[in-house]
Amino acid sequence: MAKDYYDILGVGRGASADEIKSAYRKLARKYHPDVNKDAEAQKRFTEVQQAYDVLSDEQKRKLYDQFGAAAFESGGPGTAAGQQQRTRGGGGGGGAHYTWSNVGGPGGGPGFGFDPDTEDMSSIFESIFGGRGGSPFGGGGGGGGAAGGGRTRSRSRGGPGEEYARPAPDEVRQDVTIDFMTAAKGGVQKLRVTEDGKSRTIEVSIPSGAEEGQQLRVRGGAGGRDLILRLHIGTHELFRRGEGEQAGKGLDLTLELPLTIAEATLGATVSVPTLTGPVDLQVPPGTASGKKLRLRGRGIHDPQGRHGDLYTVIRIVPPKGGDLTPEQREVLAEIARVTPPVRRGDGWPASG
Repeated sequence: MAKDYYDILGVGRGASADEIKSAYRKLARKYHPDVNKDAEAQKRFTEVQQAYDVLSDEQKRKLYDQFGAAAFESGGPGTAAGQQQRTRGGGGGGGAHYTWSNVGGPGGGPGFGFDPDTEDMSSIFESIFGGRGGSPFGGGGGGGGAAGGGRTRSRSRGGPGEEYARPAPDEVRQDVTIDFMTAAKGGVQKLRVTEDGKSRTIEVSIPSGAEEGQQLRVRGGAGGRDLILRLHIGTHELFRRGEGEQAGKGLDLTLELPLTIAEATLGATVSVPTLTGPVDLQVPPGTASGKKLRLRGRGIHDPQGRHGDLYTVIRIVPPKGGDLTPEQREVLAEIARVTPPVRRGDGWPASG
């Protein structure tokens, strides 16, 4: 029978968020494997992490109070697959479902991703190691390390050309391509993985803001072994994310915005697509090709609460000559006659 998360932390079901955090910090210090060498310490530390991950999150706690630990097992209502299943009102299909965690930490089992509070963990490690640099989060509590639970708010990343570190015996590593929108917004991605020469399909919950070259750990995703996925981000027909070596990275997005000559000259209100739906953009009069107009906060939102921007790059599209009526030609000819020349300066020859 699954252990009660409240019992694991030693708090009552009516415990406040502060009481839960305090109990977690105390137990994490007590059972951290770098301090407690008892054979059961790692197991207890993992249980404490798992209990805190659920009870410290208001929505997860509600699900736990209603369904128990089963809410967070594969396909349960607390998993992405279970949420999709409830939304669709039917079965998920497509193979086993796993949650992600960033590469760099023990703990957790199949279908469960930890999300310990980085600030809490940093202070815990500081009290354990006395600020001597032993923390797996590093000096400022930032990067993912070798201990301290599965998914942290820091991320272990590597460029698309970097080689993997030598895999551990209990790891399988694989490169996969993620849909652009899934990487940007987060969601469940079906992936074809190969292990021991055999292929199968699994579902993995991808975090919002996943980047090119990022490595995610799927607990138990390879027949009981951990599956390390190095992500490659697919392209999108409208949006771009990063340029050159930074392609597929960052929170800002770029969109090419075609305008007619009239819209660019006189100004216009244009409906522009974003990750969350169309919004109106005010184009000022006299906008030139190549000008960037920013939609603040309309880029990618990551799990840390950071928001990117959406930049629209203006491209003026002239009408095709064959599509113009005689009247339209006369209007454009008159505009050309009264418009001052735009090629001026010593380097330009005089217009005839």
